[in-house]
Amino acid sequence: MNQRIVLHVDFDYFYAQCEEIRTPALKTKPVAVCMFSDRGGDSGAIATANYTAREFGVKSGLSIQSAKQKLKNRTDSAFLPADFEYYSYMSEKSMNIIKKFADVFEYVGRDEAYLDVSEKVEQDFVKAAHTAQQIKNEVREKTKLTCSVGISPNKLLSKIASGYKKPDGLTTVTPDKISEFMETLNLSDIHGIGKKQCKN
Repeated sequence: MNQRIVLHVDFDYFYAQCEEIRTPALKTKPVAVCMFSDRGGDSGAIATANYTAREFGVKSGLSIQSAKQKLKNRTDSAFLPADFEYYSYMSEKSMNIIKKFADVFEYVGRDEAYLDVSEKVEQDFVKAAHTAQQIKNEVREKTKLTCSVGISPNKLLSKIASGYKKPDGLTTVTPDKISEFMETLNLSDIHGIGKKQCKN
């Protein structure tokens, strides 16, 4: 039986990580990339925050005003306007590295992609994990970006697996381990099921 093997590559806190690469001094500081609205001032929302900022409860979708309140005691915090031209450049550079590892490459967005590697790895999950590590190593070497990779027989599971050990993670879910893996998840971990639905 043909065994499909799919990788989901997901860049860690992509916009904020790009800013850290551009300005290395930011790596030890809370960083929030902001989508400022045309109303001026602090109106708008957080697009992405690094893990230092997330420790204070700052996350995507939070208003900039609320984020600044949460980080009021961190005077070194950086609130940066989104620079999509730069992020697109970093994304294209990374995707050009990643796609050569795939039988079938599917671009999802600036910070994520699916790769069907079934033929290249001869339907072998051990070889797939080796390929995933190669991807992570080459991307880090050539762009300084870290990414997390999930490996499984399908796209949904691979997407869940890529978020399982973030940041800089690698998680493989083989067919015989699917039930065991699913038992470790909350409903909110499953793509398309939000917290509101979990409460119902």
